[in-house]
Amino acid sequence: MIKAYAKSDVGRVREINEDSFYISDSLDEVQIYMLADGMGGYKGGEIASKLAIQSAKNYIENNFKLIEKDKDSIIQLVGSSVEYANMIVYEKSKENKELEGMGTTLDICLIYNNRVFIGHVGDSRVYRIRKEFMRKLTQDHSYVQKLVKDGTITKEEAVHHPQKNMLMKALGCNAFVEPDVMVKGFLKDDILIMNSDGLTNLVSQNDMFREVKKDIEQAPKELVKLANEKGGYDNITVIVIKNI
Repeated sequence: MIKAYAKSDVGRVREINEDSFYISDSLDEVQIYMLADGMGGYKGGEIASKLAIQSAKNYIENNFKLIEKDKDSIIQLVGSSVEYANMIVYEKSKENKELEGMGTTLDICLIYNNRVFIGHVGDSRVYRIRKEFMRKLTQDHSYVQKLVKDGTITKEEAVHHPQKNMLMKALGCNAFVEPDVMVKGFLKDDILIMNSDGLTNLVSQNDMFREVKKDIEQAPKELVKLANEKGGYDNITVIVIKNI
């Protein structure tokens, strides 16, 4: 049995919320959770994030019943759904001059048989809490993450780096995208947190852990409130998913 709670907020600075999310009904055969953080001029980000989620969701739902339910087939399905969403967003951006250059991050968590299959592009994040340990499962596709990986700057320096929001990879900006796809265990009492960078740029991992452990149902609301208290410079979206 899976329980999920979510909250999305425009924040205190932006005029529109360019984040989108989707959470499955707990009775659906396949459990899908998605989060997208859009970017681009005139309504571009808002359109890109909604379109990415709708396209990926349709792709998974249309094809899940056709595949073998083994690990490799589901990994391939999740990867293909991200590539399909990329194509849809990219083509849309080409149709309309005002949408040129729009793009979005996309994170998909497909939960099946005590496993989570993750598709990831951009710098939104997926974490897993198991017992007392919280771990980031995704790697940000950002310029700053590349600097950390290369050893040019430290993790601590990355937090306040001026080019923190510069993405190396996003969905919808090129004709093709190569998502990160992985599978992790999702056992009883494990918790997943999905969030846009409007949260992680302002709220520490320790604070996230504390709020989720304190009250899973209220956690998304409390974390959004915390990010807004610290400035709310961006849209903020949080999804918390527990394997009960």
